[in-house]
Amino acid sequence: MPELPEVETVMRGLAAVLQGHRITEVEQRRAGLRFPFPENMVGRVEGRRVLSFRRRAKYMLMRLEGGESLLIHLGMSGRMVAREAGAPVIARLVPQGAASDARGHNAPPEAHEHLVISTDHGWRVGFVDPRRFGSVDLVPTEAEDSHRLLAALGPEPLDDAFTDAVLSAALVGKHTPIKAALLDQGVVAGLGNIYVCEALYRAGISPRRLAASVAGTRAARLVPEIKAVLLESIGAGGSSLRDYVRADGELGRFQDRFAVYGREGQPCAHCGTAIARIVQAGRSTFFCPRRQR
Repeated sequence: MPELPEVETVMRGLAAVLQGHRITEVEQRRAGLRFPFPENMVGRVEGRRVLSFRRRAKYMLMRLEGGESLLIHLGMSGRMVAREAGAPVIARLVPQGAASDARGHNAPPEAHEHLVISTDHGWRVGFVDPRRFGSVDLVPTEAEDSHRLLAALGPEPLDDAFTDAVLSAALVGKHTPIKAALLDQGVVAGLGNIYVCEALYRAGISPRRLAASVAGTRAARLVPEIKAVLLESIGAGGSSLRDYVRADGELGRFQDRFAVYGREGQPCAHCGTAIARIVQAGRSTFFCPRRQR
């Protein structure tokens, strides 16, 4: 599943294509994805101008004229495909794990392209999702944070309000490993396996350490490292573990900077100790046994 930097990158690509333009046509090709599409979605979206975009955790919100927001979640295999009328190629706005090839604008519809939005400036954006774990909904813009998928989310890690005091308060009394606690979207929103591994390494904290013991001085080390690793990845266009590409067709390059993720057996850049891999809650965790305590 794409993590926060990849979703942020896709959202910025969508904003570059759609923001300020009017949606002239919505083509709905099935009843829904993970959940049914909202009632009368076509009628509620067609004719509306796209005002702005917002990311909340791993969700994208496209704010529309008229007071509603289109909520988009890419799920496991979802990707956005944009074609410009008259252009020889498409720009693919995709998360990690998606295929990437260039096609002409007159190409037949993408396989598994379940929703298509066309605009007044000749762009066509499709939501492609082979496994159909993604979702689309409509929510009143003024009540976005009350949506059932967003209401229980924790603080945004890149917000100024996400501080070591806030993280410490969330960790007090938690007797799960810190790795699991950081993946809990109610503790902090949008973090995934890659960036938790990298942030814990930078902060020198073992992924096995009980979450409650991180509150205080360790949280003060961890919070800035969470922010830094996310911002660096966004700046690099995300992490391309398979075929993830940015809106401009370039690969995300943050995987070239991984200190621990996917580097089992390779030497730690700081101490030379072999990077270890363990499994926590069914997910691979990578860390340096010497640097992280």
